[in-house]
Amino acid sequence: MILPAKHIKFSESFIGFGAILLELLKDKKNVDELWAEFEVLRNSKRYPSYQSYDNFILCINLLYCLKSIDIDESGRLYKCS
Repeated sequence: MILPAKHIKFSESFIGFGAILLELLKDKKNVDELWAEFEVLRNSKRYPSYQSYDNFILCINLLYCLKSIDIDESGRLYKCS
């Protein structure tokens, strides 16, 4: 599920999903704002696979563990340089 495989498309993997979330994090956002922005993308059918809120949280955790994102003192997420 983390990486694409024979039966898992890139958009279904956490790496693919994480790339979309990093693209949406152009400025600092809290988790609710990021989810709302992703829902707009998901509902517009521009994202090719379904991702649940649970997968969203797991993907945020993965991005944090990979040091791709961090959280500031007010609880907002941002991309690491």
